[in-house]
Amino acid sequence: MLEQVTMAQVAAALMELRSPIAMYETDIHACVGQRLTAAGLPFTHEARLAPGCRIDFLVDTVGVEIKKGKPSAATLAAQLQRYAACDAVGGLIVVTERSVRLPKTILGKPVRLITLSQLWGIALP
Repeated sequence: MLEQVTMAQVAAALMELRSPIAMYETDIHACVGQRLTAAGLPFTHEARLAPGCRIDFLVDTVGVEIKKGKPSAATLAAQLQRYAACDAVGGLIVVTERSVRLPKTILGKPVRLITLSQLWGIALP
């Protein structure tokens, strides 16, 4: 029986991201896919959770959503709520270039934010 991948394992892999400043969100997708592969974590890219509902990456039951720039907190929270309502999702990790306020849980499922600008070690205006 395969061991379930935890949010901590996925977060640890993503915390090692050192992607250059990305021109496009697809550039961040490529870096995340490479990082998950290097960590030995199998994933589905653009995973269909429900009709009209796709998450950028699904690593076992951990959903990973990527946003370029600084997304609207309200819009992102609504999107995450749709994902959290799906049985296939046990927790959510959001990867953004810039920090955004998010709740710690949505529908009882943990939410974690990974901010690329903090991993770069630089401050952006």
